[in-house]
Amino acid sequence: MTAETDESFGDVTPDAARRLLLGAVEAFAERGFHATTTRDIAGRAGMSPAALYIHYKTKEELLFQISRVGHERSVHLMEEATAGDGSAAERLAHAVRSFARWHAEHHTTGRVVQYELAALSEQHYAQIVRLRRRTEDILRGVLQDGVASGEFAVGDIRGTALAVLSLCVDVARWFRPDSRRTPDEIGVLYADLALRMAGHRAG
Repeated sequence: MTAETDESFGDVTPDAARRLLLGAVEAFAERGFHATTTRDIAGRAGMSPAALYIHYKTKEELLFQISRVGHERSVHLMEEATAGDGSAAERLAHAVRSFARWHAEHHTTGRVVQYELAALSEQHYAQIVRLRRRTEDILRGVLQDGVASGEFAVGDIRGTALAVLSLCVDVARWFRPDSRRTPDEIGVLYADLALRMAGHRAG
């Protein structure tokens, strides 16, 4: 799935601002933040370089908005997947399946969101870190629930949560549309891996 079809940016208005974000996603994913020019971004959006500054003060602000939307989407996915009365194993599997699948389906956006953070300003980086911690906290909570219920055998809950999230995030780095596994198949595989990492035994 390309940035143009990523529904994560559907709420960005006006249309010109959204087009610039999508152009920036494609450019940053292809060339990296530092090698991308504002002219390149504007050209991909079908606009003049001067038009970019009407909506975004700097190239870094574009990156921040992309990162914010992507990380808020991650939090939403985790909250939605872990809500309800299912067992800890069911909630962990659902969360990981959704998170890994998103990074495959939206690998272009995911690469920018997850691997260009160092280019953010100190203030913007701190805001993104808070969102990343929220995602981690949700997953840690599910692992803690599983340990408390006897479903999981986890010695290091924080370390396990970070390892699981890292596996999912890395999908955006290597996934390609012609990959051997589909996004759904990757989600199923990673959910099974996460349960194994948590020490869950079926039955």
